[in-house]
Amino acid sequence: MRNGHAITLRALAALLAYPDEELRAALPEIAAALRAARGLGAQRRGELLALAEELGQGELLDAEARYVELFDRGRSTSLNLFEHVHGDGRERGSAMLELRERYQRIGLEQRGHELPDHLPVLLEYLSCCDPAETLELLGECAHVLRKLGNTLAHRGSRYAAVPAALLALAGEEGLDPHTPVPPPEDIDKSWEERPAFEPPAAAAP
Repeated sequence: MRNGHAITLRALAALLAYPDEELRAALPEIAAALRAARGLGAQRRGELLALAEELGQGELLDAEARYVELFDRGRSTSLNLFEHVHGDGRERGSAMLELRERYQRIGLEQRGHELPDHLPVLLEYLSCCDPAETLELLGECAHVLRKLGNTLAHRGSRYAAVPAALLALAGEEGLDPHTPVPPPEDIDKSWEERPAFEPPAAAAP
């Protein structure tokens, strides 16, 4: 049972990875793991398989561009979970440090450039944990997963299937695509560099 738990989480993590040639080559294996996954109803499984099929279609560059536009150009669909909770606040740094130490305690050393709170990274960690700990941590993240999933569903993205599946595995309330979500951010305004100092006051005439 534990092995099936790990395979399912790794398959879900893979679906959220950058859709490069390596991911496309692994899609048949990912789809097979999803078909065998326990704890997912027919609807959730069908949505995930539809996402896997979509990721294998069309030009690779188009799939990569859609991924960047969706996940890397605004906070509301960011896969970095603490960004939804702490924004750019100081608390996010300490939360990520604590999460990194949690990974290291079971002998995991993170590779690559992603932050510790990146959802696929977290799922890889959970695939190495006891199922009870997985349920606990997914429950703690449920409000963020639901917010992310609702936003993706509102935009008509099949990626919403992954947060929906995680909520189902955790026994949490599912998505509600009718929930109001914030409009897409203006990336130029949300990431513009603000001056460090106020300009000097104009001299009195």
